[in-house]
Amino acid sequence: MDATMLQKIINGDKEAFRTFYNQQVDKALRVAILITKNRELAKEATQETFIRVFKNLSSFDSSRPFDPWFYRILTNECNRILKKESKMTHLPDYAEGEIKDPSIDNKEYSDLDEAIQSLNDLYRIPIVLKYLKGFSEKDISVALETNLNTIKSRLHKGRALLKDYLLELEDRGKNHV
Repeated sequence: MDATMLQKIINGDKEAFRTFYNQQVDKALRVAILITKNRELAKEATQETFIRVFKNLSSFDSSRPFDPWFYRILTNECNRILKKESKMTHLPDYAEGEIKDPSIDNKEYSDLDEAIQSLNDLYRIPIVLKYLKGFSEKDISVALETNLNTIKSRLHKGRALLKDYLLELEDRGKNHV
């Protein structure tokens, strides 16, 4: 977010916040779905994130990048909602919704989506932030409040797990032809 828009929002400009919301809501929802593996929970987390951002924007340190701050709030909201949900009900498999880019509709995309969804949160969240959101490793470290070397290690392990999963899918496909 540019400094001008940020200042307008801090000053209470609801139209500026609406513009920010419209620009970011789909991206935030995609990340939330990848974290929660559930479209409804992701919608709730996304909505709560924007509310928290609006309420807490005055405490944002404008000398720091905005995106890691925003996605840390989103990640925390997703985790809070998942924790609350797990206490209420033990959900079976909540990988109900896939995220699809309408311009991409092919087997490779669905295989990659399946591979990403198969990752444990420990690896999936940094992978999503790095490769789908374009975060630097340092920004991921800030967003997840985790040591930079730990993030590097999780990205390395996550890439290896993705590779293994995709190779396994490819082998299964060749064996069934």
